[in-house]
Amino acid sequence: MDGATLFGLCAAVLVGLGLYGLIINPQPLRKIVAFNVVGGGVFLLFGAIAHRGAAAGWGGDPVPQALLITGLVVAFCATALALTVLLRLFDVVGSVTLDPDADAPAEPNRDRRAG
Repeated sequence: MDGATLFGLCAAVLVGLGLYGLIINPQPLRKIVAFNVVGGGVFLLFGAIAHRGAAAGWGGDPVPQALLITGLVVAFCATALALTVLLRLFDVVGSVTLDPDADAPAEPNRDRRAG
């Protein structure tokens, strides 16, 4: 088994673990982390595809490399946005869960706006 195949199998395992975490975990922060694990698996797969082309003597394939770099930037921005929304949810509601059975506070925390 060559290195590209091993990286491809590791990418499949990462995507599988990430999808399992997305389905099983109800907490939003854990879902964000699981989504990042899925993204890491996809990026590893793109890297394995780019490496396989280079190992065949064709030179490195620039398309998977460009997708990898662009995907890393987009994943970082999406994670930052998701964490910001999660922190804002905690600031307003006082909890990061969206359980419909939980009692909501009578009035949201608006101390910062009163100033």
